[in-house]
Amino acid sequence: MTAVISTVPLIYLEKLGKFHLLKQIFDLVIIPEVVRKEVVNRRKSYRLHDILFIEQAIEEGWLMVIRAMNTPFIMNLQPWDIAVIAIAKEKRINDVIIDGKAARIAAKDLGLTPKGTIYVLLKALEINEITLNEFKGLLKKLSWSRFYLRKGIYLEAIKKAKEITQM
Repeated sequence: MTAVISTVPLIYLEKLGKFHLLKQIFDLVIIPEVVRKEVVNRRKSYRLHDILFIEQAIEEGWLMVIRAMNTPFIMNLQPWDIAVIAIAKEKRINDVIIDGKAARIAAKDLGLTPKGTIYVLLKALEINEITLNEFKGLLKKLSWSRFYLRKGIYLEAIKKAKEITQM
């Protein structure tokens, strides 16, 4: 399974120390060139110590950087989210890992399947890469950070996590 990832999930998975989970869940993860530039250029403001995790994943062969060719005009979206949608459409990839509400709606309207940071954590729980307690701790870390996590989404994620562990 292949997915295209945007800036926010990439950054928060790395901040949580869980960027490697993408490798366990997807065969190939694509990041738009604009996402790579955003992370590299603003790593200090994102409080990332280094960006070697991107280069290492590229060397390992499970992360690929691609430039979006035909970026559609979608109002109120960040350029990296537009690039994620464009690449997914160009390459006929259904799964996009994208967290912003407007971007998720746009992706869905264009026939894509938006997934986010929480999906990655839930999937990791499902394949036994993390425990339920670790999942809960990671959600708390997300909610304490600048990650926008509404109470309803938090509670739904906990509910799904409990269902997964009871299977």
